[in-house]
Amino acid sequence: MINPYNMLYIYYFDGVPFVDGVIQNNETFLGTWVEEEIAFLFFSSPSDNMIEVILKKNKGIGLVEKYEMTGEQWHGDKIEPYYMNDLCICPPWNKPAGNNGTIKKIVLDPGVVFGTGRHQTTVDCLYLIHRLCTENKIESVLDIGTGTGLLSLGAAALGCKQVMACDFNLLAVKTTLNNIRLNRFEDRILAFQARGEEIMGIACDLLVANIHYDVMRHMIESPFLFEKKWFILSGLLNSEAKKVLASLSCKNVHIIERRCLDGIWNTILGKRA
Repeated sequence: MINPYNMLYIYYFDGVPFVDGVIQNNETFLGTWVEEEIAFLFFSSPSDNMIEVILKKNKGIGLVEKYEMTGEQWHGDKIEPYYMNDLCICPPWNKPAGNNGTIKKIVLDPGVVFGTGRHQTTVDCLYLIHRLCTENKIESVLDIGTGTGLLSLGAAALGCKQVMACDFNLLAVKTTLNNIRLNRFEDRILAFQARGEEIMGIACDLLVANIHYDVMRHMIESPFLFEKKWFILSGLLNSEAKKVLASLSCKNVHIIERRCLDGIWNTILGKRA
């Protein structure tokens, strides 16, 4: 399989355009990333003619800028296999050959959803998930802000029977669904679109949230957080982690570990007291 993201053609809109079926079904169209009142449309080849059609059909929005870059430039990292303990995370077009039976392979196609799984917060979350799943009986996981679905895939590969992967961004959910299929985890992982703070009541052994602090600060005030046996909170800068820890200090929880290996990004592992 050839890397389909060698070159990306990204169109940045002020506004969220409606993309009809003709464009959605075009093999060069890779998806739309929506952030409030702006949107990025991704193509694998120059698509100026399609953009003209979109602009004619969508009055009141404008094309701000066009970018051309490689997939690795967009992600800010190489898209290549890497290892986390006995897990091998690899893109579908570059699967390491051979396996002595001790390595669990996770196929990850990041698409155009930002991140290859090697950001410090993702690495720390995956490390803690691995530790919890190998040392404890973790049967159900709620992964909030799943992105490409890597943390959910990791939990499933490590034996979790019921994994719920949630993201408010529709393109992230579609990317996760593709990765679920690539790994044949349809019987273990359910991916869906929702706001993280609105689904805290879902019962699970482990809650994982690698998200922005603006969302996190609402989640840690939810009484449902403290019904989870374990929780991993990540995506926090130093000042944000201090605020989260201060808030949790008066709750009925036990903080087991705070990881900040790069001195910037924090991940917190906690347990119900």
